[in-house]
Amino acid sequence: MTQIIAGTKTEFSIDPAILELLPAQGSVELQRDASGKVHHFHTHPVDEILVIIQGALKFDWEGGTRICRPGDTIMLPAGTLHQSEALDGGAGKRILLSSAWGWFMYRPHRTNFVPTALWCDLSPVEWLLRKMGQNLHMQTATWLVSRELTEAAGPWNTQLLVNNDGEYFCRVLLGSDSTRFIPEARVFYRMSDFGRVSYIGRSEPKMEALFLSMQLHIRYLLSLEDTERVRTTCVKYLQDWLHTFYPERLDIVKQAEQLAATLGGRLEVPRLSWKYAWIQKGFGWPLAKRAQILTPQCKWSMIRSWDKALSRFDNRSLAS
Repeated sequence: MTQIIAGTKTEFSIDPAILELLPAQGSVELQRDASGKVHHFHTHPVDEILVIIQGALKFDWEGGTRICRPGDTIMLPAGTLHQSEALDGGAGKRILLSSAWGWFMYRPHRTNFVPTALWCDLSPVEWLLRKMGQNLHMQTATWLVSRELTEAAGPWNTQLLVNNDGEYFCRVLLGSDSTRFIPEARVFYRMSDFGRVSYIGRSEPKMEALFLSMQLHIRYLLSLEDTERVRTTCVKYLQDWLHTFYPERLDIVKQAEQLAATLGGRLEVPRLSWKYAWIQKGFGWPLAKRAQILTPQCKWSMIRSWDKALSRFDNRSLAS
């Protein structure tokens, strides 16, 4: 039996974003999901527009992962494969937070912030693909890691003399749902000289540690997605770092070649830039490699000395 009950509610408040979406004739759907509710991967036969009014939503689609918050609008073309999960309004215990970062030597006000392809919200797979495929990294101080993710990642790998931070945060990524980039937050990183722990140079133990870390990187990425694009990225990753081991550690070069073959690729002998190629042709690889290592050190040392001198001038200016 149809009934009309008058005056049951006399005050209404409708979000302006909903009113803007209303067509001249028709309706929109208002939906509320409890925290943790997942709409698994699916498509729609028509275009869809989603407006986040309250809370937070983790949205996955072929372009990556994004945490959406009040005021965000998702324009979803028909046929787009996507998935969503309602969050509790916060970042979520398995959301890995990162921030912008820049480096300086002695003068913090000269910090150089250079955005990269990692400065955005990404899924773990996409983050590792960009890191390994484009030779990018995030300074470790940029990460904000929940206790749950810390416990999932496990202890620090003490076997690694270098790139131990990169390997560790790979495991943190494996345990995360996605990364969320906070552009308003910033990290100021003081660059040290070539005596820093991460500098490899001609140290054979560090070369061994780096290659072990690279193998673990590849294993972790393949555990998330074993596809042609991932394998291609892994081969490129090996090729980009092959010059670090050549020609001092041909045994590691051989292992890298074998690993590339299992991934369906092939490595080439590293090529020196024109600045050092003539040395290699006239005097051999060892001397050319040594020049390639020492020249940037001398240049960097002069730049640091100049910046240090200028910083003293800046201090006097501020004091006066």
